[in-house]
Amino acid sequence: MSRDGIRLEVAKTEEYSSILGRAKPIKWEVEIRGRITRDVVEEISKIRNEPDWMRRLRLRALEMFEKQPWPNWLPLEGNIDLESLVLYAKPSVERAKSWDELPRELREYYEALRIPELEARVLAGVIGQVDGGVTYESVKKDLEKAGVIAMSMDEAVKRYPDIVKQYFARVFPPEYKFASLNIALWGGGVFIYVPPGVHVKMPLELVILISSAGVGQFEHSLIVVGENASAEFIVACAAPVFTGLSLHDGMTEAYIHRGARVRLVDLKNWSRDVIYFGNNRAIIEENASVDWLSGSLGGKVTIVYPMSVLKGVNSRTTVTSVALANGPTWKEEGAKVFHSAPYTYSKVVSKGVSLNGGTSVYRGLVYVREGARYARSSVSCESLILDDKSKAYTIPHEQVFEDTATVTHEAYTGRIGEDKLFYLRSRGLSEEEARSLIVLGYFHDIMVNLPVEYVSIFNKAIELELSRIGGVG
Repeated sequence: MSRDGIRLEVAKTEEYSSILGRAKPIKWEVEIRGRITRDVVEEISKIRNEPDWMRRLRLRALEMFEKQPWPNWLPLEGNIDLESLVLYAKPSVERAKSWDELPRELREYYEALRIPELEARVLAGVIGQVDGGVTYESVKKDLEKAGVIAMSMDEAVKRYPDIVKQYFARVFPPEYKFASLNIALWGGGVFIYVPPGVHVKMPLELVILISSAGVGQFEHSLIVVGENASAEFIVACAAPVFTGLSLHDGMTEAYIHRGARVRLVDLKNWSRDVIYFGNNRAIIEENASVDWLSGSLGGKVTIVYPMSVLKGVNSRTTVTSVALANGPTWKEEGAKVFHSAPYTYSKVVSKGVSLNGGTSVYRGLVYVREGARYARSSVSCESLILDDKSKAYTIPHEQVFEDTATVTHEAYTGRIGEDKLFYLRSRGLSEEEARSLIVLGYFHDIMVNLPVEYVSIFNKAIELELSRIGGVG
C-alpha cells in the first residue's frame, strides 16, 4: 500500500533476540474474539462491572468506529484483520501487590526488564498489565497521604467516577478510527491524579506486556495534574518472541492544569510481530509544560504522534523521539503541536535510524492559530541510514495563521561517515561494534533524560536488536 508515494516492502519475519526471550503460555480467565459488535462491547463492559455511563460511552465510540472509513495510510499489504484478534483477554491472575504473588512465567518477564529492582530504587509506583488486564499494582503509601491517586484505570472508574468522567475521552475524543476503537474496547491502563501543589518526585510506571500472537491490546491511561503540581509517568511496552501478528492500540490522555510540570515517557521494546498505534495527547494550560520522550525498538509497524494542545498563555511543550527501524520494520514517529494561545513555545526533535531494509518516517504538524501572538516553534529531524536497502522520509507540515509567530524546521539525512568508522576501528573495535556504538550515541537525546537505571536496560535492548541475524553491516 502506498502513502504519499511511500511503500513498505514486507519481508519474511526473521528470528531475532528479545529481552524477554520466547513467549511463555499465559492462562486467560476471559477471552473474547470475533466481530466488533454492540453485543461484544456490552459484554466487555458487563464483565468489567462498569457503570452505565462508561457502557454508553463505549457504545458511542463503537458507532463512530463503524462510520469512520478505514485509514488509507497504513503501510501494510491489506488491512488489519481485527476479527482474528482476541479483543479482550483477561489473565487468570488476581491483581498482585507483591512480585512473589505472580506466577513464575509472569514474574520472569518483569525480572528480565528489572522492574522489581527499579520499583525498589527509583519508582513511586508500578502498575503491570498483561494483555487486557492489570496483574500487578503497588504504589508507595506516602503518595496516598498527599492525595495522589495512582491505580488501574478500571478500578478508578469504580472508585473515582466523578473525576474520571470529567476527563475520560475528553482530552482525546474518538475522532478517528483507531481512537474510536480504543475507547470502545479499552482494557487496562492507569489513572493518575496529582492534586494542586503536590510534587511527585519519583516516576510512576505502567509496564505493558503482550503475551502471545493474535492479541488485541487496548490500554487506556488518563493523567490529570493539578495547578502548580509536577509528575513523571513512564510507559514501558514489551513483548516476547512469538509468530503471528498482535495489535497494541493504546491511548494516553493528559490534562495539565495551570503552572504544572509533567514528563511523559514512552519506551517501546516490542518483538517483531507487533503493530503499535499510540494515541497520545496533552492539553496544557497557562504557564504549564509537558515534555514527551519516546524511544522505539522492535515491532512490525509503529505509528505514533504525541499531540500537545498549548491552550494557555505561556504554555510549553517538547517532543523528543528516537526510533530504530531494523527491517523489515516501519517506524513512523512524529508530533503534532497546536499553538492556541500567545507566547506559547514548542520544540520537536526526531531521530530515526534505518537498517536492514527498515523505513523510518517523521510526519508532523505545527499549527498556529490566529491570535497566538509571538508563538515560537522549532522542528529538527535527523535520519541515519546504515545500508542501501533502508529508507528514511521527512514529511513536515505547517499551518501558521499568526504574523508574529516564528516557526523553523530543519532536516538532515545521512550515513555513517567512513572517518567515524575508521577512528573507532583504530581503537580496536570491529566494524559491527563501531556501528552499534554510533547507533547507541544516536539515542543520547532520550537516554540523557532517563533515570540512569533505565539507560543500561535500553542499551541492552538496542544491542539485542542489532545482534539479530544480518547485524548492521
